[in-house]
Amino acid sequence: MATTIYDLRSFYECRKGHIVQPLLQNKILSIWPDAPGLRMLGCGYAVPFLDPYLASAERVIAVMPPRSGVHAWTPDGRNHAVLAAETELPIETESVDRILLMHGLEHSHAMGPYLQELWRVLKSTGRILIVTPNRLGLWARAEWSPFGHGTPFSGSQLSHALRENLFVIERTERALYVPPFRSSFLLRSSLPLEKIGPKFMRGMAGVLLVEASKQLYGGVLAQGNARITNGRRRVLVASTAPGTGKTF
Repeated sequence: MATTIYDLRSFYECRKGHIVQPLLQNKILSIWPDAPGLRMLGCGYAVPFLDPYLASAERVIAVMPPRSGVHAWTPDGRNHAVLAAETELPIETESVDRILLMHGLEHSHAMGPYLQELWRVLKSTGRILIVTPNRLGLWARAEWSPFGHGTPFSGSQLSHALRENLFVIERTERALYVPPFRSSFLLRSSLPLEKIGPKFMRGMAGVLLVEASKQLYGGVLAQGNARITNGRRRVLVASTAPGTGKTF
């Protein structure tokens, strides 16, 4: 399947997506149970996993990349989604407490600059959680799913990329031990593997979840050449209806 925003949304709205999404959501919530009064940013395609934070967070924004498109995300009647280049996020420096990057890094054509931009907007006390397909897992080979596209990572590859861009690894988790069956019945029947997988199949998990913080005083990242007009970055915002887009 192609990894446009609409393909990703269709996956999480289908039966197989309804099985996969709670498995990942539970793991994410085990790392970040809530976000009391915090500013939260979802990058790539994180909207299926941001709803639990709307009640406690001060603000939740979803940024989607131009190559994939954008759709309005309106869980409370207002749009929280914008379209912006990975290296030109319309976010102030050191203004975000938490970043959830999902279905993003494995598709990036400029991983270093992308991580540097995320480093820029993250507060010095903030955390980033990156969810990517595991190179050793079966889901990285399931082309019918969104995890079978892009460049999967091993744990060491992802850790190296983060350290190279001045992040400190805080914890690494794994999820999606169920085999990538096309059949929803077989997929649901395999759910017990999610409990025993961490003990007996750790290396075969479908996705990696790596939480990291900013490394301070370890160097200075080069500033990218962002396109700025009249002192403001320009960004397209998903609208709830035709003609209602606004500038973020």
